[in-house]
Amino acid sequence: MKTSTPAQAPMWVIIDARGQSLGRVATKVAMVLRGKHRPTFSPQSLCGDQVIIINAADISIPPGKFRRKEYIRHTGYPGNLRRTPLRAAFEKSPTWVMEHAVKGMLPANRLRPRLMQRLHVFRGSDHPHAAQKPVPLPIPSRSL
Repeated sequence: MKTSTPAQAPMWVIIDARGQSLGRVATKVAMVLRGKHRPTFSPQSLCGDQVIIINAADISIPPGKFRRKEYIRHTGYPGNLRRTPLRAAFEKSPTWVMEHAVKGMLPANRLRPRLMQRLHVFRGSDHPHAAQKPVPLPIPSRSL
């Protein structure tokens, strides 16, 4: 019994994050990176697409989340717990915030670094991947 599927060439997908929620964009991007939208999905192989995210600096984050959320890391030495508020991280690098959100939604295995190489996040609307002819991927906004 054959368990693998023939490899397809990855498509290039572009997502405009302007006005979108951080979590909604990250979940859609994680699904496309994994390839779960394809009928030939295989969890042990790279079958997803290349994803370009533009306008990461214009993403919508509620003010309460700006106050509450913080990124925590530990250096490994006693007493060296480092806390970075979301506001400071977003002002320093909105691309890092988007990459961190997507990375947290991917499986923690040997495939994750290779999936993250297929993610390209840009602060503004300019990107150097126009030659790949990316296809726009709409993200439905939540209606209240």
